[in-house]
Amino acid sequence: MSEAPPIPEGGRALPAAGVPRPAGAPGEGPAAERRITAGLLLGVLGVVYGDIGTSPLYAVRASLLHFAEDGIERAEILGILSMIVWALILTVTVKYIAFIMRADNRGEGGILALMALAQRVARTERGRWLVALVGITGASLFFGDGTITPAISVLSAIEGLKVVEPAFEHLVVPLSVAVILALFLVQYRGTGAMGAVFGPVTALWFAAIGLLGLAGIAERPEVLVALSPHHAVGFAIAHPVATFVALGAVVLAVTGAEALYADMGHFGRRPIRLAWLYYVLPALTLNYLGQGALLLADADSLENPFYLLAPAWFRPFLIVLATAATIIASQAMISGAYSIARQCIQLGFLPRLVVRHTSETEEGQIYMPQVNAGLMIGVVILVMSFKTSDALAAAYGLAVTGTFLCTSTLAFLVFRRRFGWPMPFVVLVFGPLFLLDAGYFLSNVLKIPHGGYVPLIIGGALFVMMTTWHRGRELLFARFRQDSLPLRSFLARLPHSRTIRVPGIAVFMTSQADYVPNALLHNLKHNKVLHERVLFVTVLNEDIPAVPPERRSEVTELAPGIHRVIIRYGFQESPNIPRELEALRERGIAWDPMQASYFLGRETVVAAVVPKMSRWRQWLFGLMSRNAVPATEFFRIPSDRVVELGVRVAI
Repeated sequence: MSEAPPIPEGGRALPAAGVPRPAGAPGEGPAAERRITAGLLLGVLGVVYGDIGTSPLYAVRASLLHFAEDGIERAEILGILSMIVWALILTVTVKYIAFIMRADNRGEGGILALMALAQRVARTERGRWLVALVGITGASLFFGDGTITPAISVLSAIEGLKVVEPAFEHLVVPLSVAVILALFLVQYRGTGAMGAVFGPVTALWFAAIGLLGLAGIAERPEVLVALSPHHAVGFAIAHPVATFVALGAVVLAVTGAEALYADMGHFGRRPIRLAWLYYVLPALTLNYLGQGALLLADADSLENPFYLLAPAWFRPFLIVLATAATIIASQAMISGAYSIARQCIQLGFLPRLVVRHTSETEEGQIYMPQVNAGLMIGVVILVMSFKTSDALAAAYGLAVTGTFLCTSTLAFLVFRRRFGWPMPFVVLVFGPLFLLDAGYFLSNVLKIPHGGYVPLIIGGALFVMMTTWHRGRELLFARFRQDSLPLRSFLARLPHSRTIRVPGIAVFMTSQADYVPNALLHNLKHNKVLHERVLFVTVLNEDIPAVPPERRSEVTELAPGIHRVIIRYGFQESPNIPRELEALRERGIAWDPMQASYFLGRETVVAAVVPKMSRWRQWLFGLMSRNAVPATEFFRIPSDRVVELGVRVAI
């Protein structure tokens, strides 16, 4: 991202505080070398694999439902099972585990981290913007996915009540809404307490579904032939149209694959890979094959093959365990939505939102009330509108596969230019994976009339908001630079002016480090005074997850009593300006928070004579600006020490 502006003539940079970087600190490199422990592996199971681990609840039924009108046949069951198993192998094991997880941004993963890597190797400004569009698209679709995941997961778990007792069917929607409301309403407490049980519960879940699948396979071991890819290939050749349609449901088995990459910074590559290869993949494969064995024996079990696979006495316990597992899967998606939203804010794609830290020790544990409320409303509306997991399955998949496509596109660029892979090798690896993702996506396009429009509407709305905000801020900064006085000129005139210096410290927050803040010019115009000590503070957001302590701040003395302070944050960090200014004492700057006043400019955006944005985009940008969290709250500045000066800006 942006680097610190050059030091004006006559200024001198003060030495950085000698803060040693702690071992394993963010930004140190891939978090792949940490020691493997049972606790770490349990944490991986609870956080990373919750979403993909609950897919057996609905994936097999949704994939075969298309063939149920005239009865499902053996070839259809084996063909679909083979497609599901090989989707797990190709999309998760090969694409994410073997390749995508190599592309870390200083240990962090996820679509925005990959976007930042791709932007560094883009050769033109236009190329950087195109890469940003791909990243924004993936992030927008992630929120569409995040709205559907809790709805379909909780519904599919509680639908087990219908298997235990058909008379309970009318309770499914009310109980699902109650579970979802309870989940969202406790988010403000943080995930620390819940996280202690996530891992063990998820470990028990995978053990249970794996053993149930093993028992089903023992009844009909012939189902094991579905492990051979020739069943999937043969089925596709014999029924190309049906296969294309089925792909839209088969992809439900790999929803949550993006979490492997997104959570890499929390656990490292190796624990995620070990947990997948030696525990999660075997458990999922056994359960899918077990459901297939049940269907081979009794095609009527398609009503709910997951629960019917279990003996009747075990089903009530399985419903409780499944509900717990889906809550964990939903929690992981909600926490991921908070992280993605904060990254979008830090990268300049969303306005400031409230970010509350729920842990004194874990930077990543945050709560964002606006995001939480939006997700909660969206999920409840989906449950009450669609009512069944089958209906929601028609809406699910488009957002997931769209994110898959965005990841593959960015990975192609990163592996070719950043890692220097030969073009034939990159095409050989990512070409087939891209085609597979494209097949998933195009198949899900067929779902648009049946509910697939939901993630498209959510993702499209967010895409418009992000691009509008980014463009509006660019125009705003350009206008500031055009109308503002260069800082160098101001400093050159200052010794010859009659400006009165008064006691105290004035902190001027400015996004343009080379220009005089409008708040300072207004203060001089109206009050005719300048404080004895002045700090021009600029916050720069970098395209790395976290900025190491020794690079956090840079201080330059511009004139006697006047300093410029550059404070850098990564896209996974939350700003705290008073804390950073407190650290300036180590640089020899006398800092007294009780003498400091913070001067901020509050912009009111108005249309220029020749506007550079369409009217509806100007209206949207203005609406987002007015509803953004005040800078005082976002930067954690004491509200009783702030002076705000309004200014009208035409764009």
